[in-house]
Amino acid sequence: MAGQQFQYDDSGNTFFYFLTSFVGLIVIPATYYLWPRDQNAEQLRLKSLRRVHGRCLWYRLRHMKSQQSIVPTLKKAALLFGWAIFLFLAYKVSKLDREYQEYNPYEVLHLEAGVSIAEIKKQYRVLSLKHHPDKGGDEAMFMKLAKAYSALTNEEARDNWEKYGNPDGPRVTSFGIALPAWIVDQKNSMLVLLVYGLAFMVILPKPFPFINILINPIITSLFILINTTQLFMHFMYKTPTMNMKRLVMVLTAAFEFDPRSNKEAIIRPTDNIEVPQLIRELGNINVKKKEPPFCYPYSLKARVLLLTHLARMDVSENIEEDQRFVMKKCPALLQEMINVGCQLTMMATSRGGLRAPRLTSIENCMKLSQMVVQGLQEAKSPLLQLPHFEEEHLRYCISKKYKVRTLQDLVSLKDSDRRNMLRFLGEEKYDEVMAVLGSIPYINMETKLQVLDDEDSNNVTAGSIVTVTVTLRRKRMSVSSIFQGDAKNKKVWQNKNKGAKKAAKSKKKKLTKKKPVTQQQAKGDKAKHPNGNVAGNDVASASKMEEDDLSDKGSESDEAEGNKDSPSERDEESDKQSDTEVDEIAGDDEEEWEALQQSIQRRERALLETKSKVTHPVYSLYFPEEKQEWWWLYIADRKEQTLVSMPNHVCTLKDTEEVELKFPAPSKTGNYQYSVILRSDSFMGLDQIKPLKLEVHEAKAMMDNHPQWDIPETEEEEDDQEDSDGIEESEEDEEDND
Repeated sequence: MAGQQFQYDDSGNTFFYFLTSFVGLIVIPATYYLWPRDQNAEQLRLKSLRRVHGRCLWYRLRHMKSQQSIVPTLKKAALLFGWAIFLFLAYKVSKLDREYQEYNPYEVLHLEAGVSIAEIKKQYRVLSLKHHPDKGGDEAMFMKLAKAYSALTNEEARDNWEKYGNPDGPRVTSFGIALPAWIVDQKNSMLVLLVYGLAFMVILPKPFPFINILINPIITSLFILINTTQLFMHFMYKTPTMNMKRLVMVLTAAFEFDPRSNKEAIIRPTDNIEVPQLIRELGNINVKKKEPPFCYPYSLKARVLLLTHLARMDVSENIEEDQRFVMKKCPALLQEMINVGCQLTMMATSRGGLRAPRLTSIENCMKLSQMVVQGLQEAKSPLLQLPHFEEEHLRYCISKKYKVRTLQDLVSLKDSDRRNMLRFLGEEKYDEVMAVLGSIPYINMETKLQVLDDEDSNNVTAGSIVTVTVTLRRKRMSVSSIFQGDAKNKKVWQNKNKGAKKAAKSKKKKLTKKKPVTQQQAKGDKAKHPNGNVAGNDVASASKMEEDDLSDKGSESDEAEGNKDSPSERDEESDKQSDTEVDEIAGDDEEEWEALQQSIQRRERALLETKSKVTHPVYSLYFPEEKQEWWWLYIADRKEQTLVSMPNHVCTLKDTEEVELKFPAPSKTGNYQYSVILRSDSFMGLDQIKPLKLEVHEAKAMMDNHPQWDIPETEEEEDDQEDSDGIEESEEDEEDND
């Protein structure tokens, strides 16, 4: 009877297959992710950024790290060692003999399948004489020849080979497990478990961050602890209107700064001396607040480190190291806080009865992100983002002569005035300031409001889904282009009145042209015009032309009425008019359909396309890590202090980016005034607010009986009706002929 048998690989041959596959799964992806990139390319990139970002803290740290670090060499050595093991195992596997081969007696006798028995006997005789043990042949080979000869000449053996693949009949099915027996031995169980835990829980998650999220359920997609997210949700719901001081307290209470939750956070013995000293220098920072977790030591330390960073205070080396750790965590934590605020807003909108965070709370999170990256307090001037600018220099800028308070004001100045104002800087420092100012972005924002998937995309009805397509174009804040743009913007209010007057005059002219000119008016115009004869001739000629036109139109209408006596011609003209109307409607429908298809294709491409989040490095003097230019884009009702659309974190704006913001139109008809807001997460003073007017109309009532829905059940009924009509007409014709 045939059976089944499971056995481990005692010889170790199949284990090499398993080991080679396992090592390959580790070495190949690790090489892709961990192999040091071209150091020369990184050095060239840093060299190209040196002129603008040379004074930035992150640049200096990156430059020092690239020169002193031996980590790339160690990574290369470890990866090369792994590849050596992999290649050795692959070579070992290639040399292994195949133990399990399909038995074929024809191959043993070196014959082709289907030969006659006489040829089998002849071949067996030749090979048996050659491999007979008595004549010095191989005994094992001789036994194989005898078995093959028996399988092909004996009918029973031949039937067994054809049915079971073995001349002796069915045999036990053996399943080999590609593991040596010592792995499942009870004595080695703890050692094997330790190796598996080290490989899958420690080594693999390091090069692949997404694995760390899967195996660690307390981490969110932004690498934020779930306890921190719950903490933010609690305090944002508890305090819907959160000022900046309260926001700093909530931010620094995150569990990322608690050594019990994050091993990277450190509580030093010297903190008991240095932190109280910094508290005295900072002043009132709500130290006596007994509300947990604000009163915990880790929260108090993180708050002090954040406030000293915003104040640009000098600290010791230990405090500076901890401060850099806190600053690196803040942008992701603030983004998580914004996401929590959006979730609470959506819950309050859908369910009702819940308190949604006010718009000021979410915008304060965005402002705090700018402050952290630039190392500035909220009330400080945006000009302090530039190099070599100090508080004492601002008095030259805000004087009555120049009135420069923002970066845009500084760029819009004439070059001579700018040089005169910044005369406290030397030539080299002035060139550096202008280079940094030219690298700061200037965003041109265009908006388009429409209702997609609707017959009239420009008509906003109550409850419809409104789509605002915002096109962002990034340009450098170069002196020439922005100066011209600001000069134009300054004259807009002057040109508006002129434009309105011109429009009114043009309308009046059109109205006067349309009205027939009488003789009295012509005489009055003659008297008023300095060149009365010319004016009178013009008016007279105009009146004559109008009379001629009227007479021509009258004659044409009379002729048309005379020609339209026959009903057949009237029917033909009405058919032509209806055909032209149908063609115009069809053309409009085709244009709307093409626009809809283009928008759908654009959305599909956006979903499938993965854009890089590496945009442009931010100029930040005091931020310890390289930061990319990212933006928040959203629609808000500033009067009601509520979000209309959720903030979209635009992380892929290199040159041009198109973003769609969707929101439901109000349920009540009327005019609404919203704002499309663009905020930087890195620069202060670059925020833009664009008004958005929304006129909501009543939704059209659904038609119960539309002629388009009167469709016959089957096409056969129509054909039958046509056939019957044709038969009746033919019968009538026959009767007439008779």
